[in-house]
Amino acid sequence: MDIRVITDRYAVSPQIEPGDVAELKDAGFTTVICNRPDPEVPVELQAAAIQAAVEAAGLHFVLNPVVHGQLTQDILDVQGAAIDEASGKCFAYCASGNRSTVVWALANAGRIPTEQIIAAGEAAGYQIEKMRDQLEILAGG
Repeated sequence: MDIRVITDRYAVSPQIEPGDVAELKDAGFTTVICNRPDPEVPVELQAAAIQAAVEAAGLHFVLNPVVHGQLTQDILDVQGAAIDEASGKCFAYCASGNRSTVVWALANAGRIPTEQIIAAGEAAGYQIEKMRDQLEILAGG
């Protein structure tokens, strides 16, 4: 599993498997956010299978699929609330970790300085500099 730390409370990765959940729990994650739509993966990796493993491990699961080209404010709100309400560290996954990073970045615009958002994403290997204008608009600047 390729866990990439974005902040001390949020990390992302590409698609996980049910067997990865023990490692997430051992790493101190308390919430797992699925940003990957079910049609992108086989049944054994769809949200229900991951959710069952997450909940069996005593962790909280949030379903918040992000379809390319269909990012909405509701998706940002769900992601932000999941992070804010988590009792500990949050882990989010999608196909590569990029969507989970983008949703985190946009959900935190105005709450975290734009430079810090971009630096955190890029330090984890996700090129989000191209989002600077969107982040600034959402931040009200």
